[in-house]
Order: sequence, then C-alpha cells, then structure tokens
Amino acid sequence: MRRSAARAPFVVTLSPYELGADGTHRGLPSSTVSITIPEADSLEIGWPGRSGSRERFRAVVAGLHLDAAELRQVGGTRGVWLTLSPAGAGALLGVPAAALAGQVADLADVAPAMAHLPERLAACRSWPQRRAVVESALLAGRTRCSGGEELRAVMAALSGAGRVQEAARRLGCSRRHLSGTVRRELGVTPKEYQRLLRFETARGGLVAAARAGTVSLAAVAAAAGFADQAHFTREWRVMAGCTPAEWLRAEGLTA
Repeated sequence: MRRSAARAPFVVTLSPYELGADGTHRGLPSSTVSITIPEADSLEIGWPGRSGSRERFRAVVAGLHLDAAELRQVGGTRGVWLTLSPAGAGALLGVPAAALAGQVADLADVAPAMAHLPERLAACRSWPQRRAVVESALLAGRTRCSGGEELRAVMAALSGAGRVQEAARRLGCSRRHLSGTVRRELGVTPKEYQRLLRFETARGGLVAAARAGTVSLAAVAAAAGFADQAHFTREWRVMAGCTPAEWLRAEGLTA
C-alpha cells in the first residue's frame, strides 16, 4: 500500500494487457504519457498517414498525441501497460511531458535506468510480481521536480472550464501566460489539451455504455461536451481514424 500511495499522484493506470489474436491494437489519442512493455519480443508502432513512420521498440514511451497510432506485437500478445500524468513524466522518468509530445521513443533511451524492465518482467510468474517490479523501478527513479503543483492546478483549471479564457481567469493569469505554461510543460496548446480531455471522456462514456448494452452516440456526445452527435462522430474519426462504431467493434465491445 505504501508503494502504491507513493506513485498515486503520478501513475494514472498500471495494468496487464493482452492484445487480440493478431497482436494489433489502435493506440488512441491521450492526455497522458504511456509506457508499454511487452513480455516477449518487441512492439512495432506506426502512425497511419505518416510515410515511413513504422518503428520497432523493445519497450515504448508515448507522449501526449492527438492522432491514433497502430501497435503490433510479434512473438506474444501480453505485457504491462501504464500511463503517467504529465507531472509524473517529469517526476518518474526525469523527462518533461513536452519533450515527448506527439512522438514515441524506446524506454531505454528515455529512462536508461529502466532499460532492464522487459527482462525482469519476463522472469516474473504472476501479475503481483510484475506490478511490484514496475512500481519499484518507477519509485527508484523518482526525482524532485519543481512546478508540479502549478502544473496540476493548470490541468485542473483546463479540465473544469469550457473555454481557455475561463481557465486563465480561474488561475488569475492572462491567457497568454497560460498558453505559454501549457506549451512548455505539455507540448500542446491549451485548446488541444482540452480536446484530448473531451475525447477521453467520450471514450470512457462509449466503453461504459457498451458494457451496459445501452450505446447512444447522442448521449455520449452530450455528456462529453460535444455540440451534437455529428460533431462527436467527426472529431472521433479525425482523432481515432475510424468511427465510434468501428472502434467498438474492433475492441470487441459490440456484436
């Protein structure tokens, strides 16, 4: 419990994963920094529409991104997946989230002290063992980084306000100052960060509705803050590279 509590402000998700039979997965846009560590072999990642973007990684770190990536795992389909808050990237990886925005990199290059994680995880026999190994590695690399509280306040303001100007007012600063802070810390604009938050809210709503057997795109759109269902569908297609219905089918959430 002490270990989990120590990582709580920085680690959003820490879980095992298992890809589909063909070992592929659509990596959706995210407001977090993600780390994917396969149990065996490596990951091949490409960005649809970006010529020559496909690369292979033993373990991968992905920054905040506004478009979808395609992940393929060869030689096995299981591993460990975790996501870090932007403040967590600086505290646990020693790299600001802005330095990773819109790109992917090998974990060994971003955090050399964690280069051993794939091999150590492969030697584990259970999920509790794997989780403990990852938590220990993260906390061992923890650093004291300034500005964490300010960044969390900025993110909270942008999450709770409909407009960037309103977020700046709540923070007691100018819109220009807010924009500069967000670009410097996250590598995206305030409006882009809010766009990511809205997309993630919609994704969560879609999954919850599908599991309840009551998918209504109009209801999901309204709850996430889109103007209407058409706006939601257009935005989802641009950011995910498919329609919401196509994504649900690919994830096995609909018949």
